Amino acid sequence: MTDHIALNAGHGGETHQVTDADHPVLTTNHGMPVSDNQNQLKAGQRGPVLLEDEVYREKINHFDHERIPERIVHARGTGAHGYFECTESLADITRADLFQKKGQRTDVFVRFSTVAGGAGSIDTPRDVRGFAVKFYTREGNWDLVGNNIPIFFIQDAIKFPDLVHSVKMEADRGYPQAATAHDTFWDFISLMPEATHMAMWIMSDRTLPKSFATMEGFGIHTFRFVNKEGRSTFVKFHWKPKAGLASALWDETVKTAGADPDYQRRNLFERIGRGDYPEWELGVQLFDEAFADSQPYDVLDATKIIPEEVLPVRIVGKLVLDRYPDNFFAETEQVAFCPSHLVPGIDHTNDPLLQGRLFSYQDTQIKRLGSTNWHQIPINQAKGRDGGCPFLNMQRDGHMQMQVPKGRANYEPNSLHLAGEIGGPREDLENGFKSYPAEEEGQKLRIRAESFADHYSQARLFWRSMDPAEQAHIASAFVFELSKVSIEHVRVAMMANLRNVDEELARRVADGLAMELPEASPTKAPVIDMEPSPALRIIRGPREMHTLEGRTVGIFFADGTDAADLKKVKDAVKAAGGHPLTIAPKVGAVPLSDGSTVKADAQLFGQPSVTVDACAVILSDEACAKLVKEGAAVQWVMDAFGHLKAIGHNASAKPLLDKAGVEPDDGVTDLGGFVEAAKQRYWDREAKVRTLA
Repeated sequence: MTDHIALNAGHGGETHQVTDADHPVLTTNHGMPVSDNQNQLKAGQRGPVLLEDEVYREKINHFDHERIPERIVHARGTGAHGYFECTESLADITRADLFQKKGQRTDVFVRFSTVAGGAGSIDTPRDVRGFAVKFYTREGNWDLVGNNIPIFFIQDAIKFPDLVHSVKMEADRGYPQAATAHDTFWDFISLMPEATHMAMWIMSDRTLPKSFATMEGFGIHTFRFVNKEGRSTFVKFHWKPKAGLASALWDETVKTAGADPDYQRRNLFERIGRGDYPEWELGVQLFDEAFADSQPYDVLDATKIIPEEVLPVRIVGKLVLDRYPDNFFAETEQVAFCPSHLVPGIDHTNDPLLQGRLFSYQDTQIKRLGSTNWHQIPINQAKGRDGGCPFLNMQRDGHMQMQVPKGRANYEPNSLHLAGEIGGPREDLENGFKSYPAEEEGQKLRIRAESFADHYSQARLFWRSMDPAEQAHIASAFVFELSKVSIEHVRVAMMANLRNVDEELARRVADGLAMELPEASPTKAPVIDMEPSPALRIIRGPREMHTLEGRTVGIFFADGTDAADLKKVKDAVKAAGGHPLTIAPKVGAVPLSDGSTVKADAQLFGQPSVTVDACAVILSDEACAKLVKEGAAVQWVMDAFGHLKAIGHNASAKPLLDKAGVEPDDGVTDLGGFVEAAKQRYWDREAKVRTLA
């Protein structure tokens, strides 16, 4: 077995490296030996990244151009138009136009995505979801390019190509697609202790969102707000879903992928189509240098959060998505986001992951969209809500130039306007963007700040903040993922890391794999116990809402179903803000008890219960007697029970529930109590239906 030991890497960075074999020297494409493949070149320990870093630039440049024309990551996605409305003025904190006046609206385009899979993969894998927002402000486009998780795997962008190479399909065999359960991913994670916190999040229910409308979004990095007087305030961005947080179960997502690979894309399209517009509140965590210095972690470390109990999230706006693209390719596929796209009043910090992204995204868009003029594609054009933000500069020509500039002045400064000709735009010293004049000093070094050395305390915080049901899901996810790892020493190394997170977690994973627990991995910094953060929970957490608003209720009926019962349930679901979806063995004219006929919205075999949020079963005695012999009907009810959903039923449907193994609990009701029961899942049922680690 290969030994894994802790070594210093890059003047303070930490990694686990294989040491029992000689390796060739790592070089650039031009043959220069590389001394540090862990850190970008910075000005001082916590200073900005330097553009002269040829090792990083060559590495990220090659990586950005590896796939054409599909996005290398976030290829599988969907988007929608909408607006952002400022609900609290931040004029004293930032001069950014969109935050000046309460009630002011700014057009937006939002793209949701999975990270690992290709454009043709499924919507519901265990994966991080991208949450990218393009604000068309009156002073230019601002791109807040985030995820549905507030942290990231790595601390320095020079490791991004390695991360993505490890999680993508294995190079020699071209699989698995859109999955982390394989050797190369976990080999990388086990050797990068800084990724342990993120590993906890990706094994949690956060990577199995029920829909885009029921997941949070985060800007991940620490940014700056800058006001008109030039004063800086640090800020972290949060998107809070109005519909509440809701995730699916692993078994549910697997079956959803088979039933409807486009489930989340379809859900967004249909919500907007029926007027159930997805909505989020924009929250900010605002703090100064003194607060940052007082925390037991570095706020510039992208693998760390600031717990909401330590620094509450202040709600300052709302995001509403109310229009689906007219053409998927022209808008959703061609939209391009860049973290470097700022507006006056918002600025970057020296987060080394963010600093690397500032170069990478711009470079990627040039390659992917085939032209330096990708900003002229309509979805990417600066326009502002009223069209009052044209883009004007001296950049000319290039592939796919679509503008026709007038005049001969393509340089600045010029004096042609004095001769009556077109002189062109000029800089605006008063209102133009100004970078915050932070003082920086230090030697040019490839270095990881010592304040970035604690890789386990926040992973422990996350675990101890979870509801017991979520802890069981996390432990079971680790068991499943590591059971797919064929290289034993990788499993051992990962369990050694988990011992630094929590002994109970590590033991549960080891028991699930029938393996002995190894010694804990060595650490570079003490692991501390932080106060749990209940705000991190989904199950029984502050944003688990008991509601039917925007959610779909499947109503299973058949020949002879009582017409009054069917109507009553449909009306009650609508009154509660839900969307009733009628499902029958056949979709044509289904005869009801009163002699009338009704068309079903969907067919039983094509609309399994995994695609809805709650289930009602309304049958006649005769129909039920037939359906207890129909495997699809039995499975429909069995899955609803197994996925902890509410099941409402009439007396005639009871034999079908019995055949499906449904046991009485608070979520199994008659039709009268169904709608109220349908507003939640029944987590206490889980121990009856599956074994978890």
